[in-house]
Amino acid sequence: MPHMIDAVFDIQADSLPAAYRASLWQELTRHLPQLSQHTSVGVLPLRTSGIEQEIQLPKRSKLVLRIPPTLGNEVTPLVDKCLNIDGYALQVGAMKLREIQPSVTIHAHLVASADEEIDFVRELEAQLAQMKISCKWICGRHGTLTDGGHVIHGYSLVIHDLKPEDSLQLQYQGLGSDRHLGCGVFVPYKVITGLE
Repeated sequence: MPHMIDAVFDIQADSLPAAYRASLWQELTRHLPQLSQHTSVGVLPLRTSGIEQEIQLPKRSKLVLRIPPTLGNEVTPLVDKCLNIDGYALQVGAMKLREIQPSVTIHAHLVASADEEIDFVRELEAQLAQMKISCKWICGRHGTLTDGGHVIHGYSLVIHDLKPEDSLQLQYQGLGSDRHLGCGVFVPYKVITGLE
C-alpha cells in the first residue's frame, strides 16, 4: 500500500471561477512539472461558497495536495507564488506537511464514474472487492466537472464502518480517476446523518 501525505498550503483569494479545477492543476504543474509524472497525486477540492460562475473562499481556506512523501520537499517552491486561475489571482502562502489519519468514516466530494447510478454502484463494488475492503457506504448526489473539452460525471460518496488500515488505504489510493481534479480523494467525515 503506497504511503501518502498531505502538503497543506495557506492561500488567499477574493474569489475564483466555479470551474477552477482544471486551471488550478495547469498552474500547479507549471510551477511543479514533476506533479504530472505521478498519477497518484491528488488535489483536494477547495472549501468554497457560491454555486454560480464565481465562488468565494473563506479566510482560512487551504490548498491541499495529496502526494507521495518523496515529493514533500519538491512542492516547497509553490510557497509565495501567485497562481493565475483563469484571470483570478490565488496567492499561496506557508506550507506544512501532514500525516493522513485513519477515520471510521470518510467522504469524497465526487468519485468519477459512469453517468448512471447503477453503473457507478457496480464500479464501486468491484473496486472495493479488488482492494479487499469490507465497509458500508452511502451514495450521494450526481455531479459533473468540466476538464477542458470533456465532462466528468460522478457521485459524492461517504464510506463508513472502516477498519483503520482500510481507511488509510482508501485515503492513500482514492477511487476512480482524475485525482488531480479532486475526484475520488477522501477525507475524514464526522457525521453521516441527513445524507440522501
